[in-house]
Amino acid sequence: MRTIIKNASELVTCKGGVKYGKAMSDVGIIKDGALVIEDDKIIAVGTTEEILAKYDNGDDMVINAAGKTVMPGFVDSHTHFIFGGYRADEFSWRLKGDSYMSIMERGGGIASTMKATRAASFDELYSEGEKRLNRMLSYGVTTVEGKSGYGLDKDTELRMLRVMKKLNENHAVDIVPTFLGPHATPPEYKGRDMDFLKFNLEEVMPEVKAENLAEFADIFTEKGVFSIEDSTYYLEEAKKLGFKLKVHADEMYDLGGALMATRVGCTSADHLLMASDESIEALSKSKTMATLLPATAFSLGAEYARGRKMIDMGAAVAIASDYNPGSCHTCSIPLIIAISCIYMHLTIEEAITALTINGAAACGRDSLVGSLEAGKKADILILEKPSINFLPYCTAMNIVESVIKDGTLVKG
Repeated sequence: MRTIIKNASELVTCKGGVKYGKAMSDVGIIKDGALVIEDDKIIAVGTTEEILAKYDNGDDMVINAAGKTVMPGFVDSHTHFIFGGYRADEFSWRLKGDSYMSIMERGGGIASTMKATRAASFDELYSEGEKRLNRMLSYGVTTVEGKSGYGLDKDTELRMLRVMKKLNENHAVDIVPTFLGPHATPPEYKGRDMDFLKFNLEEVMPEVKAENLAEFADIFTEKGVFSIEDSTYYLEEAKKLGFKLKVHADEMYDLGGALMATRVGCTSADHLLMASDESIEALSKSKTMATLLPATAFSLGAEYARGRKMIDMGAAVAIASDYNPGSCHTCSIPLIIAISCIYMHLTIEEAITALTINGAAACGRDSLVGSLEAGKKADILILEKPSINFLPYCTAMNIVESVIKDGTLVKG
């Protein structure tokens, strides 16, 4: 049976593929829009008059979206949603003035979560991960990238990825898995960063590939974590193993991680709070997605990444939650939209592009999701308001009324 969504005040298509620079403002709005779903795919998009004239035969299921906005499902292209334990105490330390790096140096940060995640069972990680996915879905997220990286050993890293694989099989939200073994150097490899990278490349990642547990390889390129030289080596070797590439770049310091990302061919360079003008120019001339994480800067009280400048210079920008137990314990898409528009000075059209088709590209999914076009998966949101302008206006409030995933109503 087919489903027709009709009479949308605004139908936001985001059609036309990945968007760079000024093109991010074009979200392809159709007034009084409609679309047709057959099985799990969109088969037609147009005005209500056009769609009803061609497809309405009286047997279709019809959803009346009068006075509402219809748009693609959100793609959250950078998260760490599988982890054990919490770090609320560290958040309070930061509120008292302690820096993120100083907390890491005294055994907090990633090392704290490492201990809790190593101690967590498969079932415990699965149960908590399922709850977090349910929350993301309530905000309209239909595809999410999930990273390992809190085990820093073979057994736990594989367990995290196996949890994501099972969740991907069972949950409505699609999960794009990323191996982030080098999220930090664990205590047992202290002072031996290269040995740890080789351990991941030689002992862990072949097994990850054999079980098809991850599509991407990622590394935390940062002062005091992994150098440009070591990160380049790791990424080049990961590419030989068949992984697509991502990198945590230029978050705390301008280390040149974004430049490296463009050189080695990363699908995305993420964070970029401290990215230099030279790095932004390199991104604008490359196919590497600049993935910005507004809620992380918000949570850390840090300066925001220069998304406005990146777009003005012609880069392709995505925005994502960075949901994790330490520096950003939120997956609130409404909050991220508010920060992006109010403080980072993106227009609402640019923010939507960054959370849909460009987010999909940052996950290697832009041929499948991220826009409402014939042939794409039917991952669709219905907002309770008549215009996209309500997304930032209803500041940090969730106005997602219904979520359709793979052609099936899963919320609403």
